[in-house]
Amino acid sequence: MTPELTALTLAALLQVFQIALMAVPANLELGQGKTLSPRDRDRLGGDLQDQVSRRTARLYRAMNNHFEGLILFTVACVTVTLTDSSAPFTTACAYAYLAARLAYIPAYAFGWVPWRSFIWAVGYLATALMLIAALL
Repeated sequence: MTPELTALTLAALLQVFQIALMAVPANLELGQGKTLSPRDRDRLGGDLQDQVSRRTARLYRAMNNHFEGLILFTVACVTVTLTDSSAPFTTACAYAYLAARLAYIPAYAFGWVPWRSFIWAVGYLATALMLIAALL
């Protein structure tokens, strides 16, 4: 397994962790009546994200943000691997992405402004650089 695929696997496990990190407080705050339902907005009185605490809502948004970033990061890791472009630079980028995603969770949960955006940008830039490196 390339180092980039190892980083991708760890990023996927981080996503598993983020789902639990958000789901546990959401279930405690909302109760099973809401979380086990089909979640129809009109039946529940609005979006469930609007009915949880500020921190739980932030954890929800951080989780969704990682889903979005993970798509592009997956493309980068697979491209680097399939083109046999793995190099110390792409490995460093892959682990920079992973470190940024780890730091992003508390940054978002605790509202670290503007650091949350800078941390996000590190992961985004690392992913873009991996794609560019695979092309070169």
